[in-house]
Amino acid sequence: MTNPTLLKYQKIDLSKFGPINLVVIQATSFCNLNCDYCYLPNRDLKNTLSLDLIEPIFKNILTSPFIGDEFTVCWHAGEPLAVPISFYESAFKLIQEADQKYNQKQAKIWHSVQTNGTYINQKWCDFIQEHNICVGVSLDGPEFIHDAHRQTRKGTGSHAQTMRGISFLQKNDIPFYVISVVTQDSLNYADEIFHFFRENGIYDLGFNLEEIEGVNQSSTLEAVGTSEKYRAFMQRFWELTSEVQGEFNLREFEAICGLIYSNSRLTQTDMNNPFVLINIDYQGNFSTFDPELLSVNIEPYGNFILGNVLKDSFESVCDTEKFQKIYADMQEGIKLCRETCEYFGVCGGGAGSNKYWENGTFACSETMACRYRIKIVTDIILEQLENSLGLVENCYSNSK
Repeated sequence: MTNPTLLKYQKIDLSKFGPINLVVIQATSFCNLNCDYCYLPNRDLKNTLSLDLIEPIFKNILTSPFIGDEFTVCWHAGEPLAVPISFYESAFKLIQEADQKYNQKQAKIWHSVQTNGTYINQKWCDFIQEHNICVGVSLDGPEFIHDAHRQTRKGTGSHAQTMRGISFLQKNDIPFYVISVVTQDSLNYADEIFHFFRENGIYDLGFNLEEIEGVNQSSTLEAVGTSEKYRAFMQRFWELTSEVQGEFNLREFEAICGLIYSNSRLTQTDMNNPFVLINIDYQGNFSTFDPELLSVNIEPYGNFILGNVLKDSFESVCDTEKFQKIYADMQEGIKLCRETCEYFGVCGGGAGSNKYWENGTFACSETMACRYRIKIVTDIILEQLENSLGLVENCYSNSK
């Protein structure tokens, strides 16, 4: 019998979902650091993904109607290198077997790891090179900034350990990028942060904001006057990156400039389009949209787990009341952004996690995250481009 609750939702066209671009797999919930802005619950527990889950995970992915030509597996959500190399050696063999067994579309599988860098040594470098793994390292900048928030469980700084790990990557000529969390402590030190990265041979950087999400219920970026300080910080970073003429890439600038130069506009993002991004925890539970939402209890949706790879397919959960409520609210939020925000074309409706944690619902528009990450950065870039071209009138309407 049809569930009457579902009758109020429109029939979903699954052909609009995907293709799968990124699969975030939690090899362990444990992290050896205790960063004070981390969103992840239970990071003190040494839960580990069972190797018995590898085949059902990849069977689900590779036989899904959402599969495309290629996708990346990102080992993340906990410190992935806290699990021994022997785990990954076994896991990669099982993935290869699943690939041969289920990958009828011949989709290319890539691997990446997002790590705090403290475990990286020569053996890890050998494994990374053998399997062509893309590496992202979390590093907030100079020691005095990094160690203010990224500390060990004993309360000591982790900067030296992370830099030691980076030195192994550099000695082995392994390319890597860095994700740096911007906090209130960062905003007065644009020059110091920029020169630290450049002097240490780090040229590929992305800024994450200290966000309100998961178990992190507040942000230092909420303080009065922070918007002006953040704008000045990013303005100075633009000046510094411009001075070195392409030697240094900041993800936030590259993304906006790419849209402007190509005259392209976004209509959605990976974080609000179902099954472009899939998140799987150490128990085989899965969700889509933002990784930060997986396994967290959020009202009125309950926990954000949509299913488990041992009993559910990705497409089967699309008929559930939970998914349909989440999807409907997510779509309403995108609609509000499209109708009310002139920056929609460079944002695509934003991330559901920011909307939920800041406003309590997916069915909303503006967040602190979008004001900082999208609006301020876009304004800076457009102003600089206008100045360089000698233009007087603004071109904000082009970002609609």
